[in-house]
Amino acid sequence: MSYGQGGPQSQWDPWKPQSQQPWDSGGSQTPDWAALAEASETRNKRRRLLFIGGGAVATVAVGAAVAMAVVSANGDNDASGRPTDLPASASLPSDSSAPAPSFEPTSAPPPLDPKDFISSAKKDSAPLSAETLFPGTQLTMGETVYKKGATADTEDCASAAGGTLPKVLDTAGCTRLLRVSYLRDGVAVTVGVAVFETEAKATEAKGRTDKKGIVKSLAGKGVAAFCDSAICRSTTNSYGRYAYFTIAGFTDGKDVTTKDTKVFSTGDDLAEFTFRQIRRRGEAQASAAAGE
Repeated sequence: MSYGQGGPQSQWDPWKPQSQQPWDSGGSQTPDWAALAEASETRNKRRRLLFIGGGAVATVAVGAAVAMAVVSANGDNDASGRPTDLPASASLPSDSSAPAPSFEPTSAPPPLDPKDFISSAKKDSAPLSAETLFPGTQLTMGETVYKKGATADTEDCASAAGGTLPKVLDTAGCTRLLRVSYLRDGVAVTVGVAVFETEAKATEAKGRTDKKGIVKSLAGKGVAAFCDSAICRSTTNSYGRYAYFTIAGFTDGKDVTTKDTKVFSTGDDLAEFTFRQIRRRGEAQASAAAGE
């Protein structure tokens, strides 16, 4: 079957590589401009569709990139998504109108003064005797050990004193006089503790005592008589409602001179020990009162 010159005509598709452009059937070589124009218009329409579709895809991609950039910039790797530019808690404004908490003022009671308990007979109520003030059979001061001798306790203070001291004790109102003796290497010492109603009375007795006022030495329990007629060394002091006296000398009757340092140190040691014992008495009573 014949289709004229050139045989059957194949349709030209501009998007198929092997398709042929249409020519007129007259056998001339003149292009079919109408067909070309139609094909060109078809190509332009397809290109516009591609550009519109590609532009939409690009817009979505750019929008996603911008969104990711915004999240990254604001989040600063904070996965919690919480704002990070809030002011620190210290800089947040406070409510000045809120009332400040108030507390009742409290204070611990002042500690009890041990001296208060040994300054008057009303408070100084603990048992008192020569044995409570000077317990045991010996005492040690530093490296020196003193052996304890006899003890005595009397309410007739003047009977246990000599020289000008009896009158002083009576005038000040002495109620008791406790005595104890100690011995070390031929040197003996007697301590006398006069008890008064108040600290003022004890201070008065101390102030009135002169060099001629002495407490009588006490012999017994291994301590020979001493300071009956020989020159001895004496001291006077007071603490609280107690006035205390010492007399120290040689047990062989020898007079004491300023060179006899052993006698002086013996009298000083026993005076110091007596002060400590009186103070401990006050501390013990203060501690007991605080625990009630």
